[in-house]
Amino acid sequence: MTSQTTLTDGGHRRSGLVLAVCCLSLLITALDTTAVNVALPAVGQDLHAPVSGLQWTVDGYTLAVAAFMLLAGSTADRIGRRRVFQTGLVLFTAGSLACSLAPGLGWLIAFRVVQGLGASMLNPVALSIITHAFPDPRERARAIGLWGTTVGLSLAAGPVVGGLLVASAGWRSIFWINIPVGVAALVLAALFVPESRAASARRPDPVGQVLVVTILTSLIFAIIEGSRQGYGSAPIIGLFVLAAAATAALPGYERRREQPLVDPVFFRSVPFTGSFIAAVTAFLVLSGFLFLNTLYLQEVRGCSALQAGLLTVPLAVGVALASPLSGRMTAARGPRLPLVTAGLLIAAAALLLTTLTPTTPWTTLLTAYALLGVGFGLVNAPITTTAVAGMPRAQAGISAAITTTGRQIGNNLGVAVLGAIVSARTPAPGHAGFAAASHPGWWLLAASGLLIAAIGLATTTNWATATATRVATRFPTEPTTTSRTPGVRGGAPA
Repeated sequence: MTSQTTLTDGGHRRSGLVLAVCCLSLLITALDTTAVNVALPAVGQDLHAPVSGLQWTVDGYTLAVAAFMLLAGSTADRIGRRRVFQTGLVLFTAGSLACSLAPGLGWLIAFRVVQGLGASMLNPVALSIITHAFPDPRERARAIGLWGTTVGLSLAAGPVVGGLLVASAGWRSIFWINIPVGVAALVLAALFVPESRAASARRPDPVGQVLVVTILTSLIFAIIEGSRQGYGSAPIIGLFVLAAAATAALPGYERRREQPLVDPVFFRSVPFTGSFIAAVTAFLVLSGFLFLNTLYLQEVRGCSALQAGLLTVPLAVGVALASPLSGRMTAARGPRLPLVTAGLLIAAAALLLTTLTPTTPWTTLLTAYALLGVGFGLVNAPITTTAVAGMPRAQAGISAAITTTGRQIGNNLGVAVLGAIVSARTPAPGHAGFAAASHPGWWLLAASGLLIAAIGLATTTNWATATATRVATRFPTEPTTTSRTPGVRGGAPA
């Protein structure tokens, strides 16, 4: 029979094992997000998919993650973080197997949604588990930095890994790699991750959840399908109106609830709001870049999937070098310097691509990839640390989920918006005008980089910090209820 203990009783070794299990699960979900991009031309050829079908192959996954991540975070705080985490691993692994066997585009998109449902239970819950495993603020900052590094490296390495797999075994092999890793993570979670939950259980908020799903689904559907049906068509206008109405209704409804799914009070904290906007913006940049760049390299420049993946190595190297540096910078000096630097580098990378042509020099492309990699590597740790800093640990699950949802919203918007921009200006990715059609997209990404830099300046002032302190005082500080891990005595691994 288990007894109550804290996550720190087992010392650093046990906390390190918990961190390793969480990072392992995040490795496959983040890798999957970007690895699929490099396989899109192969998927399109094999399953006869149009550009909108390729957009849905990516956004079916990220939309499910974004729509249900908030529910997963609050549910984990209520019924147990390890339980929800393991459920997510099961769904993600089963969805990966189903994707590898998909007989057609519709089935692939449906199975990608299943994958996304599983992933929605992993990212915010893992961050909440890590937050509780490291109660010391300095150790927690370093652990979150490593978590952010894992996410960043996985996202950046996705195109390289995807290219290797597509070239050697076809696009379906991208999903095979998730299966053994998912099973291993499931077993390790049962052995080493303690069950934990908030002392005061949060009640379900079905209306709030429906509003969140309505906002995201109607908005993304309207953006993607509007490029085909016309943004002035009645169905598309109706979807935009529905998204706007649900967005207006959500905060008003949530303010009246004692335990809302999305607490509007969080957004009174300038650092928290800034971290959310920066998360949306940074991942809009990454997903939009990967979507456009993959089609450009393979359809315009004639590269193979392997060549396209290898050409993005400077991006992966930039993330690998910058991510751990960002974690140390954030822990030692705060989020301002890494955020501002990240934004300026992202803007510089995008500006290099605003004159993209079918014959743009490779040195220009590789320089842009490297700058974007360093910029993106710097941005993750300060976003995550700012989101959690100042919040009571009892609110860790939902506060982490909101910001991580911002990342997934950015993933959705990047593919949807930039795909729509190109689709409206050229009939097909391989068309001679594709490179020129992408120019407005690169200008949008350059502006996004400048926005991140501005957020870095605005959210680190004394006034901004004071708003975070005021918000934190509105929430009671609650102890965390934690039970020992099976097979553990005295809190240490057996």
